[in-house]
Amino acid sequence: MKKLGLLVRLEAKAGKEKDVEDFITSALPLANEEAGTVTWYAFRIDASTFGIFDTFSDEEGREAHLGGKIAKALMENAPELLATQPSIEKIDVLAAK
Repeated sequence: MKKLGLLVRLEAKAGKEKDVEDFITSALPLANEEAGTVTWYAFRIDASTFGIFDTFSDEEGREAHLGGKIAKALMENAPELLATQPSIEKIDVLAAK
């Protein structure tokens, strides 16, 4: 069951919107490798705002993801790609289909 999640909001620097889109969509193979990540979505909110939403069965899976390859790459590339620091929120999933 998907009990826990992460909601990440990313604001691209002007002119870096395509780079942010490419960066987050290229992370899908890494997410697929993570046994503790139940679902993983990359999405666009508007022209310069993007997000990632993932779910986990337990805290161990969520923490493994936060310490994994995607998070590391995001933090390494944030100064070049993002206008602000990523907003990373831990959430509890109350219901899911």
